[in-house]
Amino acid sequence: MSGIFRLTIRYLLYNKLKTITLVLCVSLSILLPVLLQLGVAQFERDLMARANTTPLVAGMKGSRFDLALQSMYFNQADLESTTMQEVETIQETGYALSIPLAIRFTAQGAPIVGTSLDYFEFRKLNVVKGTSLQRLGDCVIGSNVAKRLQLKPGDRLMSDPLNVFDLSGNYPLQMRVVGVLARAHSPDDDAVFVDLKTEWIISGIGHGHQSINAETDKDLVLQKEGQSTVANAAVPQFNEVTEENLASFHFHGEIDSFPVTSMILIPNDPKSEVLLLGMYDTKESSIQLIRPVEIVNELLQLVFRVKQLFDANTLLVSISVGLLLTLVFILSLRLRQRERQTMFQLGCSRSTIWKLQLTELCFIFAASLIVVSILTVVLRVYLHQLMRFWFI
Repeated sequence: MSGIFRLTIRYLLYNKLKTITLVLCVSLSILLPVLLQLGVAQFERDLMARANTTPLVAGMKGSRFDLALQSMYFNQADLESTTMQEVETIQETGYALSIPLAIRFTAQGAPIVGTSLDYFEFRKLNVVKGTSLQRLGDCVIGSNVAKRLQLKPGDRLMSDPLNVFDLSGNYPLQMRVVGVLARAHSPDDDAVFVDLKTEWIISGIGHGHQSINAETDKDLVLQKEGQSTVANAAVPQFNEVTEENLASFHFHGEIDSFPVTSMILIPNDPKSEVLLLGMYDTKESSIQLIRPVEIVNELLQLVFRVKQLFDANTLLVSISVGLLLTLVFILSLRLRQRERQTMFQLGCSRSTIWKLQLTELCFIFAASLIVVSILTVVLRVYLHQLMRFWFI
């Protein structure tokens, strides 16, 4: 048997191009269904891990899927905003802790999440560099954002304008990076967290500008009534909150009317959860409460239906590759007919010749399995990041 192995190895090494081509063909035909299974399993784990730790999500009635995905994964979606009044209403019921979320802007492509400090405790997010949010204009960034943008505490991060051609829209704010979060292996790693008031400043609800003197800054005064001075639009607004101009920042309107995208609700107990769901399960209510686990299960059902199509396609591709390899081996046998005759004349039995052919097949499949195993191990390390990059 050792002679057969030696001859087989010598033949495969001599025909390097043919051997490599066959190994790659077999490897790809095996790797495709393996990657599909790994990808779907990782996709399901990522979705369910986030959903299982999010009891309830509340927001304006509309797409349940957009509401869940934006609240958990910070995907940009065109959702109608609710108000802080709804946050206070739920909080006053005493049934749950309400964590507001305002997710409308980005900074260097990373979603800006306006929220309260309760969110960090809820998600168990810890600051490993710097401090937590301290004042207006501060931001805490996820580990991936810090790595991608090379940011550290003390640096500045500018928010992205919604529309560079809309001069009357939001004003980009230069935020002060005060902390970097520990890696959480979740969408929080790719987000920029700010206080709700900072998010409202980015949206234009609040702003800061230089103080106006009606006597010396006549060009900036629109109207003066007694002790009240109304400035015009020419007054320059600050695009960064500093210790010097912090006192000049103010908001127009009542805080109860200020917008939030959604809320994460943490019920006190199962009974409180049922009561909350019952309160808003009416046609008159403009707010909807959803269980993220149910939404994710619906999404996974759609994914599994698509996966069935991929499975069928993979089966057809595997059959095609198998037939192609069979054809290659048959042609190889015909081309090597004189070689087999020579071996037979040298004293090799027909069974020995067929053993050589089968050993070649075994070596090729064994090499293909080794290649697939190595690629699978490597991809497992980066599969989580790849799935988040492409799908979440």
